[in-house]
Amino acid sequence: MKQEKGIGAVNQEFKKYEQVEKNQSYHLSEKDGEDKFDDDYKIKTCDMSLYFRGGEQGRKEFAQQLGAAMRGIGFAILTNHGVDPALYDEAEKKTAEIFETTTREERMKFHAKRFGSVNQGYFPIKETTIIHPDLVEGWVFCRRAFNLDGKLDFKESDYWPRPGFEPFFRKLVIEHERLILPIMQSILLNLNVDPHLYDKKFSKTNFGFRLNYYPPITAEDESTGGGRMLGHEDVDFFTILPAQSVDGLQVLNHENMKWIRLEAPKGSIVLNTGDYMQRITNDVLPSTTHRVSKPKSRSQFGKPRISFPMAVYVWEDEILEVLPNTGVPKYEPVRAETFHTKITSKYYGDDYAKSDSTK
Repeated sequence: MKQEKGIGAVNQEFKKYEQVEKNQSYHLSEKDGEDKFDDDYKIKTCDMSLYFRGGEQGRKEFAQQLGAAMRGIGFAILTNHGVDPALYDEAEKKTAEIFETTTREERMKFHAKRFGSVNQGYFPIKETTIIHPDLVEGWVFCRRAFNLDGKLDFKESDYWPRPGFEPFFRKLVIEHERLILPIMQSILLNLNVDPHLYDKKFSKTNFGFRLNYYPPITAEDESTGGGRMLGHEDVDFFTILPAQSVDGLQVLNHENMKWIRLEAPKGSIVLNTGDYMQRITNDVLPSTTHRVSKPKSRSQFGKPRISFPMAVYVWEDEILEVLPNTGVPKYEPVRAETFHTKITSKYYGDDYAKSDSTK
């Protein structure tokens, strides 16, 4: 019943769970004839070669580009980031393989459950949340699902349905992990904060690497009015999302409350900020609203849509505090796990939240 209602719901019905200010109101699913679109707005492109090869001046220029993008809509497109586009092509094939060549029974052995702050494991279609029947299968892998730190007791079979997936996706995670500090340092530099303030917190930090498999859209799916993924804001510092080959990502422009159909060049990375970032920046950088809807062209309805975003967190015991130089703090310091689980209990149920008194 909750999910049926969720097709017609607006985000403000779940406002009590939010831990940062969110005044915008929007439908969780696209509403034909009701939602307005901004076809002229272009998400800013930021050239990471400035950071990597431009010296001190280049780093300042990249920080300015990134800050300008994030302070506005909270989304940016990163180019010249150094990740081989061929790795993304292979990742799309591997993601399809993990969902198309395993049985539901095999996948359900890894059914998602909470570990620390994050619900980790496999989410069947229409079960990503309890409030909206998302037309996507998902699989969340956090740091412990990869043999990144050379642990002798690591077992691939504890997290992956078949051998071979972990070594491949580990390569992709390592490539994205090396982008974390450049992105965070640039954001802090633009805020006139010590750019190395988060270096230690972001070294071998936790993350949520999610494989999304949106099956072809059927006539029944289309008739329900449900979206491929509900409108939401990410619960993280920022999300690293390689550009997808099938469209559908929509971004809400808070200035005019119109949706933008985001189209990023092949091989680029879409970057967006989340709740952790809005909290520590005292609302300077917004937690950005987005959703996945049907492709604009019906010719793509018969194709699966695949994405593999990486959400960047900190470990559960870290304290989130408002940064200096961002004005009078609107938010009290809070433990990361408390902050994270209070928000995500809207997706998983009220008993998911964990207070500081129950460490």
